[in-house]
Amino acid sequence: MEKIVNGRKITLFRGDLTELAVDAVVNAANAHLQLGGGVAGAIRTKGGPSIQEECNRIGPIKTGQAAITGGGNLKASYVIHAVGPVYGHGNDDEDLRNATLNSLRLATDKGIKTMAFPAISTGIFGFPKDRCARIMLPTVRDFLEAGQTSLEEVIICLWSAEDLDIFEKAMDSLAE
Repeated sequence: MEKIVNGRKITLFRGDLTELAVDAVVNAANAHLQLGGGVAGAIRTKGGPSIQEECNRIGPIKTGQAAITGGGNLKASYVIHAVGPVYGHGNDDEDLRNATLNSLRLATDKGIKTMAFPAISTGIFGFPKDRCARIMLPTVRDFLEAGQTSLEEVIICLWSAEDLDIFEKAMDSLAE
């Protein structure tokens, strides 16, 4: 499923984020930028040790912030590490919005044309998936509508059919 915003695409895709041939993938990171399990673990495994080595020189960063490293052995040239909220610790929605927005800004600063996000904070951090979709999708749409970006396509890459369905429903409800 895709939506065109200001001549740019938001695409929902089911699959493995680490296998996408995009300029940048977004890692659902922790504040210490330690590549543990989930999306981060897959990035560490497929991307190799150079990504963690770069993270060690950068981290820690605050919730809602993002940092960028090379993509190591991934198909993507870059990894943007977005620190989403641990659900229930306060300011969750704003922190998720900021993690998404700061990732988009970093991509623009690097001249990135294509990037792929996971559903940030919905794994071990426990953020509700439907709420995540209702925050991330409008944030991406609003950023693309503003126009001052190199981005041509933003993909939200979802692991399961259930996750894809949740995001498709949220995409359907985005105002034109």
